[in-house]
Amino acid sequence: MTGAQLKEEIIAYSRTIGIDKIGFTTADPFVELKERLRTQQELGYQSGFEEADIEKRTNPELLLPKARTIIAIALAYPSKMNGSPRSTKVERRGIFCRASWGKDYHHVLRDRMQKLEEFITKLVPNANTLSMVDTGELSDRAVAERAGIGWSGKNCATITPEFGSYVYLGELITTVPLPPDQSMTDQCGTCNKCVDACPTGALVTGGQLDSNKCIAFLTQTKGFLPEQYREKLGNRIYGCDTCQQVCPENKGIDIHHHPEMEPDPEIAKPKLKPLLSMSNRQFKEKFGPVSGSWRGKKPIQRNAIIALGNFKDRTAIPDLTASLMNDPRPVIRGTAAWALGKIGGLEVEKALKQAKERENETKVVAEIDKSLKMTEKQVIS
Repeated sequence: MTGAQLKEEIIAYSRTIGIDKIGFTTADPFVELKERLRTQQELGYQSGFEEADIEKRTNPELLLPKARTIIAIALAYPSKMNGSPRSTKVERRGIFCRASWGKDYHHVLRDRMQKLEEFITKLVPNANTLSMVDTGELSDRAVAERAGIGWSGKNCATITPEFGSYVYLGELITTVPLPPDQSMTDQCGTCNKCVDACPTGALVTGGQLDSNKCIAFLTQTKGFLPEQYREKLGNRIYGCDTCQQVCPENKGIDIHHHPEMEPDPEIAKPKLKPLLSMSNRQFKEKFGPVSGSWRGKKPIQRNAIIALGNFKDRTAIPDLTASLMNDPRPVIRGTAAWALGKIGGLEVEKALKQAKERENETKVVAEIDKSLKMTEKQVIS
């Protein structure tokens, strides 16, 4: 079987296991990417979640000796939720980003990649393979672009002609030589909508992201969220879709190919107040199956508290007060103080003063003091 024939066999098989798009490229080093990554490091734009070794990120042979080909795959996910529940004044809701709506995509893509690996080694018994999804060393976007899956948009997402940027990506390195596909060139042109719409200015320029300002990254941090970003968070409790939602290439795109990617509305758009008192066990039972749970409940609870503050939800005052008074974690207590300050009123002022008398954590006291000043200004005005 020739390389071209083998490639066609792999493409045909990929369609039978639910891969929406597949592309092939060489395992040559990603020379241009190396320079971009160095610039990112020098500017301090990286999130810290990436592989630190730039050589590993750009040289496939360091990951799989004698690598010859990289196979990129894409699976499309929904952009709209069937039966989306409405947020009301009594029951405010948060929102997970679309990439975390269904079953954890890492598991979904690994299933497809494993089947693909088994198929290749069946056809070529002496083949070596190595697959990765999101958490691997290689840049998913760089591989996808060179393999013709899509182009790297100004929003730092891979944009496909068929599915927009609503795709999960994975790649498989193999020692089998296969004919490469044509790389995808930039098609954003003069459009700058994502850069202009970014809530925090994290898209410094088209294609360059300061991860430390990105809401998608900030929602995953575990410490105090910097105050300048709290209102920008809105009711997001995990991730951010703004740069995808404004992209013209995503207009009218809503793919429902995979049942496991369909969201449970009560998970994807949960009620905020119950999140505050949720135990670890309850959190794992409800949110464990989605990718947005990977950092645990603390960031989700902190973000839910911020969302309630942004909503100025007076019905949440008892819940927020309980978090302020009783939660053992300073980040939760301090964030609850901030949210209460946003809501304001005599009831809040009383709770804040009581909390200050018993609080001994410096950062929490600082949050209480700022909130007390907010409530005083509200009374004066």
